[in-house]
Order: sequence, then C-alpha cells, then structure tokens
Amino acid sequence: MATQVRHPDWLPAVRPPGARTFALLYALESIARASISSVIPIQAYDLLRDEQQVSILYTAVALLGLSATLFMPLAIARFARRFVYTAGVAALMAGSLAFLVDTLPAQMAGMLLRVIGASALSITLNLYIMDHIRKTEFVAAESTRMAWSTLSWTAGPTLGVFLYSRYGLFAAHAVVLVSATVLLALFWYFRLSDNAAIRPGKVRAANPLANIGRFVRQPRLRLAWLIAFGRSCFWTTFFVYGPILMVATGEGELAGGLLVSAGNALLFTALIWGWAGKRFGARNAMAGAFMVLAAMLFFAGTAGEAAPRLAAGFLLAAAFFAISLDALGSTAYMRAVRAYERPQMTAVYRTYLDLSELLPPLAYSVVLAFFGLGAVFVTLALFCAVCGAVTFRYLPKSM
Repeated sequence: MATQVRHPDWLPAVRPPGARTFALLYALESIARASISSVIPIQAYDLLRDEQQVSILYTAVALLGLSATLFMPLAIARFARRFVYTAGVAALMAGSLAFLVDTLPAQMAGMLLRVIGASALSITLNLYIMDHIRKTEFVAAESTRMAWSTLSWTAGPTLGVFLYSRYGLFAAHAVVLVSATVLLALFWYFRLSDNAAIRPGKVRAANPLANIGRFVRQPRLRLAWLIAFGRSCFWTTFFVYGPILMVATGEGELAGGLLVSAGNALLFTALIWGWAGKRFGARNAMAGAFMVLAAMLFFAGTAGEAAPRLAAGFLLAAAFFAISLDALGSTAYMRAVRAYERPQMTAVYRTYLDLSELLPPLAYSVVLAFFGLGAVFVTLALFCAVCGAVTFRYLPKSM
C-alpha cells in the first residue's frame, strides 16, 4: 500500500513501555537531580552566609517556578509531549551551566531552570504513566519507580558534595550533564510519543486559572494534593535544612551530604510500603506514616543545634516513614483524575512540589527570625500531624 511505512528492523525490538520503562527513566532523571541536591543549598549558604537569606532565595525561586508549572499544559498542547520532555532535560543541563558562574544571580537562574526542568519532566512522565499503566497496577508501578531510584538518591547527594568540596563546581555538575545526556538518548530510544494513547496530551489546554478552579472543585483531587504537598514539604526541609544544620553546627559539608544520602538510601523500602498499602490499606498506611513522621520531626527539632547528630538520627527515622508517602501517595491522584483532563489537572497537581519549595521556606524565614534552626523541624511536625488527621478522615477506605 502507498501509505505503508517500512520501519528499520531494529525498531520493533523495543518493548511496549511498562513499569520498568518509567522506573529506568526516573532513575536516570534522579541522578541528574540528586547529584547536586545537597550542593545547591550549601552553595547558596556559601554565597549568602545566612540561613534566613537562603530561605528567602528558595521562596523567590519557587514562586517563579510555580508560574511555569501552571502554564505547562499550554506547552503540552502547543508542542508534542516528547518535545516538552526534551526541553525539561535541556533545562536541567542549562541550570548546571548557570551554577558554574558561582554568583548570586546565576545561582537563582540555575535554581529556576532546575525547577522548570523538573516540572516538565514530572508532568510529562506522569502523563505517560497514566496512559500506559492500569489503575489497578498504580501502587506496584509507583513502588517500583521509587525503589529503582534508590541508588540515584543514595549515592548522588554524597557524590555531589564530595566532588564539590574536593574538586570544585565543575566536577559536581559534570555528573548532571552526563546523566541528562544519557536520559535524553534513552527517552528517544523508547519512542514513547509513538504510542497512540499519548494523543490526549495534545488537546486544547484551558486557561491555567480555570484549571485551578476545576481542580479545587473536586474533593478527591484536593486531598491527593494535600498528601503530596505534605510529603514534599518534608523532603524540601530534609534536603535544604538537614545539610545546613550539619554545616552550621560544625559537622561539615560532607556530613550534610551523607545525611541526605542516608535518607535516600531508604528508598528501597518503597517496595515494602507498597506491600503494606495492599495489606493494610493505603489510607491506614499513609495516615499512620504522617503521624509517626510528625513525632520524629518534633524530636529532631527538640534536639536541634544542641545535639545535631541526634537530630540527624531522628530525621533519618522520619525519612523512612516519608517514603511510604512517596510509594503510595500519588495513587490517590492517579485513581481520582478523569482521563480527558489529565494534562490540565496534572499541571495543577504538580504545584504541590512548587508550593512545597515556596511556602515552607517562607514560613521558616519567619520562624528563624525568633527561634533557632530546630524550630524549623517542629513547625513541619505540626503540619504533618494535620495532614495525617485529614488523610485518615477523608481518604476512602477502598484506597
């Protein structure tokens, strides 16, 4: 037939995308992000030499990044989804190049590019997952994705800080450039955009404000957002204020990287939490995790600067329970969102990450004006307790 296309022999050898496909892509993306996750706050602290100013910097970047996230559906509607994903990888690489300048404006530009890149990658990857993974398999697929990223988030922060402190900025950011290049090559090899199920991503996007209104009017989406926001607030605090606690108390930069890496090493327990969610119910697992997480954060804040190593131990215990929210939390959204509005609602849902990088530092900048660094963790503990109570009260038992 005239319309028939003969593809090269190697193309059919690529397997249809499944849970492992997305787990591999996420693991590579995690290397690009994790390798300098502890370097960024330390570099910002080296430039500003003040914890409160670092909080203000993170607040400003998150506010700008939030706008980019809300307008992401317009980009997805205008361009093929594969190009939005590609632009996200390019933004991560451009951010690392900006960090190499080592000035405050370049620091802010680098942080903003990373936020934009992470937003594009997160939204498009979630859309691909919802297109190719059955709803009944979301818990297992998300647990697998988290578990596969364990090595990235475990070795990455310590490796980045080691390279930064021993060999300088270029060595640390070279890891980002290499891993992002491999990620992009692998993404195009999988040819995810060739699947017909991707077509819903190219529907006309509504006004971002209208998308927010539709999202807010759906109770289950609001609850899914709160769960994701609560867990992301913990990780933002852990990644930023954990290393700052180690540096400010004289434990050293490497200790900050080791703390973050140790917390991320627990990601392999995502598979265990996935089993627990099926065995005891996602509602009970997530609500219980929030409550224990709150207790561990309170103890960490009480130890604070007077006993930084003890505080670090409590933070690691908190990370263990936060991982259950990573493994199970996104399923609340994936099961609730309507298929025909996934691109628009996913962009609004993704604001949990931007706001978790905006609101906590903003609140902490006020808290730090009156109290010590330990008060940051106590403040977060109170919020996590509220998240746990709301989750137990309103999340359906069938989850």
